[in-house]
Amino acid sequence: MKKKLKSALLPLNFLLLLFGMLLSGCHHKESASHFSESAEQALSTFELPPGFKIELIAADPLISDPVDMTIDEEGRMYVVEMHGYPLDLNHTGKVIMLRDTNGDGKMDTRTVFADSLVLPTGVMRWKKGILVTDPPNVYYMEDTTGDGKADIKKVMLTGFALTNPQYLVNRPIYGLDNWLYLAHEGIEETNIYPKKFGDTGSDIFYPDDPEGPRLPVNAEGRTVRFRPDVHALEETSSSTQFGQTFDDWGHHFLVSNANHIFQEVIANRYLKRNPDQLVGNATESLSDHGDACEVFPITKNPEHQLLTDVGVITSACGITDYQGGAFPDKFNHDITFVCEPVSNLVHVDHLKDNGATFTASRVLENKEFLASTDAWFRPVNMYIGPDGALYVVDYYREIIEHPEWMSESAVKAGNLYNGRDKGRIYRISASDAGPASWTSQLNLNDSTDVQLVEKLSNPNIWWRRNAQRLLVDRNHEIVVPELIKMAQNTQSSLGRLHALWTLEGMNKLTPELVMQALGDPEPGVRENAIKLAELHLDAWPDLVPKLLALKEDNNAKVRYQLLCTLGSINTPEASEARQELLFKDINDKWVQIAALSASSSQSVAMMEGILNKFDPNIPAYASLVERLATMIGASQNTKAIHPFLQKAVNPVPGAKSGWQASLLEGLSEGLKSRKSLPAGLGEEQDLLVKTCFNHPDVDVRKSARHILQVVGLPGGAQSQAIMKQAKHLAEDNALSPEKRAEAIHMLALQNPKQYASFLENLIKPDAPLAVQLSAMQALGTIPDATVSSFVLKQWMELTPGVRDAALNTFIVEPFNVQRIRLLLDAIKEGKIQKGALGWERTVILMRDIPDTLKELARSLLTNKDEDRKSVIQKYEAALKLKGDPANGKVIFQTNCIICHQVRGKMGVAFGPDLGTVHNWTSEGIMINILDPNLSISHGYDMWNVMLTNGTSKQGIISTETPNAIILSSEGGIKTTIARQNIKSLKTMGVSAMPVGFEKKINKQQMADLLSFLRAN
Repeated sequence: MKKKLKSALLPLNFLLLLFGMLLSGCHHKESASHFSESAEQALSTFELPPGFKIELIAADPLISDPVDMTIDEEGRMYVVEMHGYPLDLNHTGKVIMLRDTNGDGKMDTRTVFADSLVLPTGVMRWKKGILVTDPPNVYYMEDTTGDGKADIKKVMLTGFALTNPQYLVNRPIYGLDNWLYLAHEGIEETNIYPKKFGDTGSDIFYPDDPEGPRLPVNAEGRTVRFRPDVHALEETSSSTQFGQTFDDWGHHFLVSNANHIFQEVIANRYLKRNPDQLVGNATESLSDHGDACEVFPITKNPEHQLLTDVGVITSACGITDYQGGAFPDKFNHDITFVCEPVSNLVHVDHLKDNGATFTASRVLENKEFLASTDAWFRPVNMYIGPDGALYVVDYYREIIEHPEWMSESAVKAGNLYNGRDKGRIYRISASDAGPASWTSQLNLNDSTDVQLVEKLSNPNIWWRRNAQRLLVDRNHEIVVPELIKMAQNTQSSLGRLHALWTLEGMNKLTPELVMQALGDPEPGVRENAIKLAELHLDAWPDLVPKLLALKEDNNAKVRYQLLCTLGSINTPEASEARQELLFKDINDKWVQIAALSASSSQSVAMMEGILNKFDPNIPAYASLVERLATMIGASQNTKAIHPFLQKAVNPVPGAKSGWQASLLEGLSEGLKSRKSLPAGLGEEQDLLVKTCFNHPDVDVRKSARHILQVVGLPGGAQSQAIMKQAKHLAEDNALSPEKRAEAIHMLALQNPKQYASFLENLIKPDAPLAVQLSAMQALGTIPDATVSSFVLKQWMELTPGVRDAALNTFIVEPFNVQRIRLLLDAIKEGKIQKGALGWERTVILMRDIPDTLKELARSLLTNKDEDRKSVIQKYEAALKLKGDPANGKVIFQTNCIICHQVRGKMGVAFGPDLGTVHNWTSEGIMINILDPNLSISHGYDMWNVMLTNGTSKQGIISTETPNAIILSSEGGIKTTIARQNIKSLKTMGVSAMPVGFEKKINKQQMADLLSFLRAN
């Protein structure tokens, strides 16, 4: 059901044509999967590893269109039915309560617990009822009369977007920390159905407490956590699409359609603590076999739509960390399952520790945990039951993709709702497991408090989680002694863990228990004890020395959590401990981020410590210096900044080197982000100018110049002297081209109008390329149209490399209308061919320039006469030619490797890995090479980012956090941009992938390329 496919909006390059091919899917012949299987017959279509069995627990007509489920403490199963997917908003959604009345382990009685829901997505047991996510609301529903129907339907939270159904708030979970977590992701802007799915949300808040806490519009697309009893409400640092899960120790794992497992590594509270540290991504992808990993379906006559990525994860959802304790050993610990409904299977990974995070590896080679030959099998969610079995929720539809990304013919075929009256829930258990007795024998609600405490040590998370929830709800002080005993038991580390968090939820935790837990033999308990201590640092200061002692802990995750927590303690001892922890694990980027999450007021002392220990042989030191210097530049005064400038620019014989340029570059970035420069910084101009001209290290000179671009040059005669010296160096042919280019860049530190003729004379075919490019860039800084007139006059003499830089000068922001007019006139008159613009510049001219020129640009640049069908027909002959994969590899390397890899090799990991294209037909690959603009989809849209300094950047927003975004551009280059520096964000709204690749290769070369891609 979830189809987060990658966009065709990318830079002009064939490798991005292939990107579109990967993302746009193949053209398919008429499917033969129009016939569904009966529920009983469907059982024969499955393959499972040895040691497992699968059986039905509920099926149509008892249920239909199920997307989530939960089992309460009395053995009742609540099932969410989303009948409206994909386009029906007529309140057809339901929550069904199922019971087993004859004790055979299968559900046989259906009661409509709630109806008239729009697009319900998730359900969780809460208090005496359930929580249901149905955007824009999260409801609490309860049956107070005993008739099996909800007579209470209260809106707990509201404000979530009602957009494309694949991006709605979903899957509520009761966390170990007693918070309720809502899976959530940003909106998907619709081009085809704006009236139905144009609701982008509002502030998220408690409607019965309008003056209470509020989150920004749609929680800025992030996962939400809340505590209804105390009206607490927060957004996390990450987002997830459909599904979320926690492991035994509370690590949070997330999923998106093209990334089947990633982890939120650093919490939002730590990022908010220091907004001067720019962190654009709070998550880590865990898979060692690809985010969108290769899958091995066994489907007969699969139903693939326009954007189906055949052979790879393309609809990952329903991620579940298995904690049932009832599976064979190989699948019983550190295991995650994820649904892949498009390919009719469930994938399985094994997790192993990797510093602050994990690595997820395949459990099974070349096969999946669960796969079906039935093309209608659509697993979308999973649930661990009281028996430790894994319950698989099967939406059972012919078509799972959303029509937003389907071909027009497929939408008009009338099959969108085929299977709307069907649905199944399967029970997967060990081969020797008995029937599901909980369906008729369960009544945890009648358990005494003492009995509930005993369940906190159960190997099955269902019992632990529900026992904890019930104990916190009851909040009986009389049970506290029993909870303390459980927190001190020596047999079950999970029992100790849940007892501690239960006591915390009841406000009965004591410093003595936390102190004891900080020394627990189980690392996961120590890690959580640190989190518990963090909640009480003000009230229990005696915990701090015990925390500091943990800096020698032998577990990386314990040390990482300690580092996060110590950032809230501003003492010399805590600062020293943070530095020790940092240097112990400095190669872990998350350790660096955690160390720098402390308040910026502590950044100066930390920098001094890092420079004293700097090791040029370890690259992590340089990146750390730059991160920290960025914080110092963004937050400190001139008095604090000056000593670091002095250290960086004054070579000291025998001193450690390698950090100076990184420090200056970080200061530059930090200063650039400030609304105003700190007083007195102008006094550093002389020092920086001398560095730019005289320092022996080219990187130091470059970084010093970047700071000068921020602070400016001295005025008057001194400025003229600097310009004169720069000109003298620039015209000295005895110097290296790189040294001359540096001098030209110095000329551009102020308006170089008086040197225009000099700069123009440097742009000649016989001049070094570095000199020509720097001169062109310097000319472009003259505010008028001087550079444009020169470019048009010299266009025929400019080499291709210089032409690209020249074209950029026409469309720098803020836009110069005169420059753009000259460019458009040149295109109109044929002096410059429109094909020379490249697609990104074409998009900017058609969309972002002033309205007075936009229509002219569109009339000149729109491709009116291109006929892709005729091109495809012409190249069909290539399908009959024998291809040479060796020659195809050369074509691939020539055009594709700056943004793509093949199975993790050859190239840059910017677009998807092309190693799985071998699953496609040659025809499908070729069609998408020649006609790449089949669709634009969520996740890889090209964005135009307008900055507050008047400039702009284009690229893909690969990740984001509350205080920064990471923008990816061609070649895998990533730029972190602080949100405070962003004036506006706009999707460019048109595919950046150009047509016309047939002009670059002939039919035989196409055959060779196809042969190479198929071979891989």
